[in-house]
Amino acid sequence: MKKNHLFASLSFVAVSALGMMSCNNSSPKMDEKPSQDNVSAGSAAGMKIAYVEVDSLMSQYQFCKDYTLVLQKKSNNARNTLTQKGKQLQAAANNFQQKLQNNGFTSREQAASAQAAIQKSEQDLQNLQNRLGSELDAETTKYNMALRDSLQNFLRDYNKDKKYDLILSKAGDNILYAAKKHDITNEVIAGLNKRYKPASKAKADK
Repeated sequence: MKKNHLFASLSFVAVSALGMMSCNNSSPKMDEKPSQDNVSAGSAAGMKIAYVEVDSLMSQYQFCKDYTLVLQKKSNNARNTLTQKGKQLQAAANNFQQKLQNNGFTSREQAASAQAAIQKSEQDLQNLQNRLGSELDAETTKYNMALRDSLQNFLRDYNKDKKYDLILSKAGDNILYAAKKHDITNEVIAGLNKRYKPASKAKADK
């Protein structure tokens, strides 16, 4: 068994709908102070433009924080399960090797049967790894879709009054420069959090 690749498919990746892969508490520094009135966020060639900092959205939107914990828990549980079963398989393989060296099998058929059982366990473990990895990928995709829908639905309502022609996502250096007065991140995060109702609270309200 190639241990180096045993858990490769279970690395936790949180892919956001805005193209970010991780939740980061830091945001790129801007060289201008925030405008007191985000409603006046600017225009270019007659276009009214604004942007949202993805890092801040991912770290401050409660939905992102809640779902990140869910994905981390699923990933840790899967990793622990595979680690435990991997240790059991390694112990069985070591025991088989010792018995083989010490002539502990009464016949070749018995040795062959024991070896076949170990090979089957190894294949079962590989299948389990693939299944758990697929389940985690599916859960991450579900999260990404929910995040995208949440953000798009909010911006659709938010922009009825704001009337922006273009709202950009700013992640790292994908926008080389943007004046801080165009930043509507705080408004968007506040609005999203006001709308957000965790599943547990939603059930309680019903």
